[in-house]
Amino acid sequence: MPGRTYTIGRSKENDIVLNDRRVSRKHAFIDATGAHFKLVDGYLENGELLRSVNRVFVNGSAQLERILESGDVVAIGECRITFKALSTSAQTDNRPGIDAQPVVASAVPVGIQYDDAPLGHTQVQMSAKEIIGRQSHLSMESASATPEEIKVLKRKAVMLELLFEMSRTLGTVFDLKEIFEKATDLIFRGTPADRVVALLADETVDGKILDYSLFQIGAKTRDAQFQNLTDKLTVSRTITQRVMREKVALLSQDAKTDAQFSGAESIVAQGVRSTICAPLITESNVHGVIYADRLDPFAAFSPDHLELISAVAAQTAVTVETVRAHKRLAREEVARANYSRFMPEYVVKQLLENPDSFRLGGVNQKITVLFADIRGFTSFSETENPERVVGLLNRYFTAMTEIIFEHGGTLDKYIGDGLMAIFGAPTATPVDAVNAVKAAVAMQKRLITLNEELRQAGYSPVKVGIGLHTGVATIGYVGSEQRSEYTAIGDTVNLAARLEQNAVGGQILVSEATVSAAGNIFPVTVLEPLAVKNRLQPVALFELRWA
Repeated sequence: MPGRTYTIGRSKENDIVLNDRRVSRKHAFIDATGAHFKLVDGYLENGELLRSVNRVFVNGSAQLERILESGDVVAIGECRITFKALSTSAQTDNRPGIDAQPVVASAVPVGIQYDDAPLGHTQVQMSAKEIIGRQSHLSMESASATPEEIKVLKRKAVMLELLFEMSRTLGTVFDLKEIFEKATDLIFRGTPADRVVALLADETVDGKILDYSLFQIGAKTRDAQFQNLTDKLTVSRTITQRVMREKVALLSQDAKTDAQFSGAESIVAQGVRSTICAPLITESNVHGVIYADRLDPFAAFSPDHLELISAVAAQTAVTVETVRAHKRLAREEVARANYSRFMPEYVVKQLLENPDSFRLGGVNQKITVLFADIRGFTSFSETENPERVVGLLNRYFTAMTEIIFEHGGTLDKYIGDGLMAIFGAPTATPVDAVNAVKAAVAMQKRLITLNEELRQAGYSPVKVGIGLHTGVATIGYVGSEQRSEYTAIGDTVNLAARLEQNAVGGQILVSEATVSAAGNIFPVTVLEPLAVKNRLQPVALFELRWA
């Protein structure tokens, strides 16, 4: 009757009680305080409207609020309620102005009949929040459970047992195919699925999903008679992409009439009757989907099966994310160990965070190149045994490389008893030339203490000549897809090498370009210009006074 509100739900204090486990304790209400009867999805608590989990459907379409008209069919859970407007003469309330009231024409289970227009006959969907955190519970309104609630309890007990078994076994598995083997076995035990397929999405090195394209990681059939169909299984791209994009699990109870399968006649041709597609979802990512179907033309999946497969998919997703993270960390650790031998830590970090910037090819940028070489090493190596030669080089290179890294340089390569370092790559800064000069001075000073260490180890002292030049060079990875190295090439590199070749032991030769780039802050001695091959004019030459 007008002038009040009618509540709908599973709890017995409601005006309209629906004994259905998919109906919330307080699911919806009909507001009859105005001129019309308005159906509202949810219930009011402390002035706040809380929506239901499984929604309200009117004439097959989901509705949050709806002015009811005579003949409207309201579907909540597995029950239907038909609204009829009664004439004044048919009412028992004699108050004037009352011309309609809601009447329950039927409230018995009639099967799920939801029809979300864009989804054709896809009848049930579960959100990501439900998949990860949903907990089923029984009504505590009565002291004893009904037979229907006991059946629900038994089903939940079986589901919990299967999920507990899965969580216990997946904790020891680190192979993706084996993970899906276990998940598939669980689905076969808990649902009547005939085929199960696991599809994974590609990811970047930092774990982000590239797109929604999927590749098959595993497929299994319950009976051998279906194996030939599994080998050529077709999955609806429309459904899998929606599951990935919207993070929902979908149940379709009739592939023949489902609009999402239009254009996928091969799916229907395989005899698919009913399908479930659930996302492999965690809090941070969607890693793929688990797809299951039934080939029995007279049977379909139920919401219970949707719930179990969704729970299995969610639990599997956590393990997949763990395995992928473990593999990613292992790759990064190996890469870090390799790159750290040639580059300072900040360059290694940049490479790992943005690997796409380190590919074959290069860019032109201004750098300062440092070459250093041991003087008289050829005669030393001819008179010493190879073990002692290698021992001396290892001591020398270790000390020099530490200095290069400390000053922000990148070790390009070792060349016999010499080395090449770059300052200003991969990232150029205004102080690259200053850092290069400071590194050269530190290297010569370190040789003083290193020679004392070598003398105590029975070696003769060594002297090093160093050359520095600043200019534009091509920086990048050079080589092949199988093997490449990060280096600099061009005239700038060649001139730095020529300066080093003309430096005697203990001397640091620098070009005019380096002196200028360093801000003319270092003491230098002007030397005779250096004639360089393929250059018409001699190169201005300076010696850095470091002692």
